[in-house]
Amino acid sequence: MKDTREAASALKQHAREIAETRACWDRKPLLRAAYRSFHEEIRRRLAPGGGLTVELGSGIGMIKERIPACITTDLFPNPWVDQTEDAYALSFADGSVRNLILFDVWHHLEYPGSAMEEFSRVLAPGGRVILFEPAALSILGRLVFGIFHHEPIHSPQPQTWFLPEGAQRAALPYFAAQGNAWKMFRGGKVPLPLAENWRCAEIAYFPAFDWLAAGGFRQKQLAPLALAPILRMASSIAAILPLAFATRMLVVLDRS
Repeated sequence: MKDTREAASALKQHAREIAETRACWDRKPLLRAAYRSFHEEIRRRLAPGGGLTVELGSGIGMIKERIPACITTDLFPNPWVDQTEDAYALSFADGSVRNLILFDVWHHLEYPGSAMEEFSRVLAPGGRVILFEPAALSILGRLVFGIFHHEPIHSPQPQTWFLPEGAQRAALPYFAAQGNAWKMFRGGKVPLPLAENWRCAEIAYFPAFDWLAAGGFRQKQLAPLALAPILRMASSIAAILPLAFATRMLVVLDRS
């Protein structure tokens, strides 16, 4: 009975957050423009060939504006996703997926090694995983994500790569460590627990000043949409110093 009540509460909380996200999306044109540019960066890096393109943790499914054929998923159902999926136990057949996209999902995976084992199973030969994450350990990133974001940058516990034997996925607590992608992939290296099966094909960093000015999904928008071209130009200049100015990062992982 307790588990049923907790599941119902989690579903209600998720529905409330999704509704708030959609309302914010509808009223912030600069935020929409920033995310469209992020999704275009992802679209340009999709592996060619047959197979599905799947996004995990899609929220309100914004990515379909740039990648219409993408299958959108989330842990809980909502009107904007195609199906529910658990990153640790995907429903897709072996070798059926060409691209797996994780937008602000990697830093929620407490056991990334177990997730990557599942990704390896469903990916076709030549398939890839594309991560879009906070660049939370640059100078500007520490300020933005450390002060203005509710999730922690670091996990208080040492990194654990694989689900403990006998662990129940449905009982896993909420996890967030926004700096994980930076710590794990900075410099283009794949962490040892993943290095045998994965190769880092690319890392790109984005100051994303338009996204910052939009205030994300929680803060007030600070600039009008008309300033988006100027903000993007400033971002392209600042991108030459990612250690100082990056706030977002894109990681492309290919199966070895």
